[in-house]
Amino acid sequence: MVIKNKQKILFIGDSITDCGRRGEFAPLGNGYVKLFRDLLIANYPERNIEIINKGISGNTVLDLRDRWEDDVIYHKPDWLSILIGINDVHRVLRKVDGWENFTVENFKDCYDNLLKKTQEKLSSRIILLEPFYISVNKKEGWRGLVHKELTPYRKAVSDLSRKYKTLLVKLQDIFDRQLKYRDSETFCPEPVHPNQTGHMLIANAIFNILKNERNN
Repeated sequence: MVIKNKQKILFIGDSITDCGRRGEFAPLGNGYVKLFRDLLIANYPERNIEIINKGISGNTVLDLRDRWEDDVIYHKPDWLSILIGINDVHRVLRKVDGWENFTVENFKDCYDNLLKKTQEKLSSRIILLEPFYISVNKKEGWRGLVHKELTPYRKAVSDLSRKYKTLLVKLQDIFDRQLKYRDSETFCPEPVHPNQTGHMLIANAIFNILKNERNN
């Protein structure tokens, strides 16, 4: 495990990260951030690792930009995990006011600026989580449309991971593999928000990539 004793890891994103961390389930929420903490405790009880959850429900990459200094730079994390994109896709598809002309290039440029700023100001190692949509329907109706629109956003995250030499967790591939064996409701009540099993898949993927990563 490359996260060392007394290091700090900060998770930022939208509702999938938030999971009630500002209310009933403060401070970590009841999703993958807490489950990742539980995996750390179970496997590395001797390590005192600080975990911070800065997810906010409904956020897009533009929202992250507006709060980056307060919620990321200020905390100076040793490790930073980012999950964003599905709300950007939904706003574009639903033609929410102000999003009619938003493109994946806008998403990528804003995300790029956040990563550039982070590397200029901090020495954090970064984990990018690709946005995902838990459904076997990739061609028809609304769900098929979301999958189609999401694909270039996933590619943008992958491209940025290569550019900034971050770790990358391909969550869509992880869920798609699971969907070969079980139906979607095993992992979510609807395609955007995982249930506890879905959150465990995310937490386990982050845990494994950090467990298997070599120190650089």
